[in-house]
Order: sequence, then structure tokens, then C-alpha cells
Amino acid sequence: MRLLVVGGAGAVGTMTLPHLAAQHAVTVLDPRPPAPGPWSHRPGSALDMEAVADAARDADALVYMAMGPVDGWGSPQNVRSHFDISVTGAHLALWAAASAGVRRAVLTSSMSVYRDPDRAPYPDESVPPDASDFYGVTKRCAEVVASAAAAEWGMDIVVLRLCLPTPDDQYPLQNRSENDRTIATSARDTARAILAALRYQGAGFDAFTISGDHRQRIAPIDKARRLLGWEPLDHSTDPEEDSHDPAL
Repeated sequence: MRLLVVGGAGAVGTMTLPHLAAQHAVTVLDPRPPAPGPWSHRPGSALDMEAVADAARDADALVYMAMGPVDGWGSPQNVRSHFDISVTGAHLALWAAASAGVRRAVLTSSMSVYRDPDRAPYPDESVPPDASDFYGVTKRCAEVVASAAAAEWGMDIVVLRLCLPTPDDQYPLQNRSENDRTIATSARDTARAILAALRYQGAGFDAFTISGDHRQRIAPIDKARRLLGWEPLDHSTDPEEDSHDPAL
């Protein structure tokens, strides 16, 4: 497939692009150039509908992973940026892609769509998101935008609620809380989830929890296993395991 990855120069894009490009032709649309690799770069913003539409004319699918900035977290300007990128940007990008004839999209979301994301265990996908903090609200709104786009423009859109995507060379996490170590997802498993979502034949909108928590002690991944055929290949060791083989 020919993938248009919006926001591919960000944290999730940087760690997953090598895995995505191993199977598909990838074009990154981002104001910043991505790391060098076997992909092309189109300078542009998710908020520039014309730029997205132009790049999407040669695409089979859209992967939207644009994120708001970390600097100034929670300040009025920062909050505005997150709403612009996660909500307005997602709407404009999906609109532009649909106008260009693209009918398949994947959006990277977060378990922050739920209130108090540190609680355990996490709700499964049947529980409506209820976050009230600004970041969680932007992710909730992005999912509403995706659901509306699927209905309005006849698109198949999969939302992936990611849990601590982690570069492969930093996985498994060290010096983090037990919860963080349990739910963290390696870059290759995050990319495998995106690839599985691109293959998914479900109609319309759907959302999935994606986590390295293979035992589901905290994060429920049964739906991803059942419908996407995805489960983590990498996972942290825990007291119940004597050894770890990432190939299992």
C-alpha cells in the first residue's frame, strides 16, 4: 500500500516508520523532516487541508499520528495547540483524504481517553471514554471526529489506543512504575498494530486497546487479538515468568 503518514516526524512516527516502510511505500507529511530512511517527505501541516489533499492523491491509506507539543504543557497556548492538531487537524486531514478518494485510515489515540489513566485495570472498549483533563478531552474529541468521518464520507477508520509506545532500543522500560513497565508497547509491536489495522476489514469506525500487557493484568487486549489478529510479541518479564523470549 501507499501510506500517507501525517505527523510521521514525531515520537511515534520516528519509532514506527522503519517497520511500516518495510512493508509499504511511505510518504510523511510533517512540517519537520523525519529521520533519514526509505520514505519520502512532504513538508506541510495537518491543518493545511490543501497540502494533505495533494499528498493524499497518491495514497491508498492515511495514518494520522500528529501530536501536540510537550513544551508549556497545560498552558493556554499549549492546550490550544493540542486541540488544533488532535481535533481540527484530524478532521481536516480525514476530509482531505476522503476528497482525494482515500477510504481507509488509522488514527493513533491513547488510553488517556479515560479518566485517571493510571488506574488499574483499564476499561475495555465497550466503556465510553470519560476523560476530563485537556489532553484526554482532545483524544476523546479526535475519536468523535474519526467516527463522524467514517459515517459522513464512507471511510473505514481504526483508532488505536496506544499504551506507552517505546523505542525498540529502550524496551523493556527500566526505572518506571510497575504499571508503566507492564503496559508499555515496543515500537515494533506498535507498528504491527498499525499494519494490522490497515488490513482490518471491519466496516466504518472501530477502536482498539494496544498494549504490551500480554497477560492483560491492566490493559484488555482481547478485542485486538480477536478482530485484528494482533498481540504483542515483546513484553516485560514479570514475577510469574522465568524467562522471556520476544519471539513467542
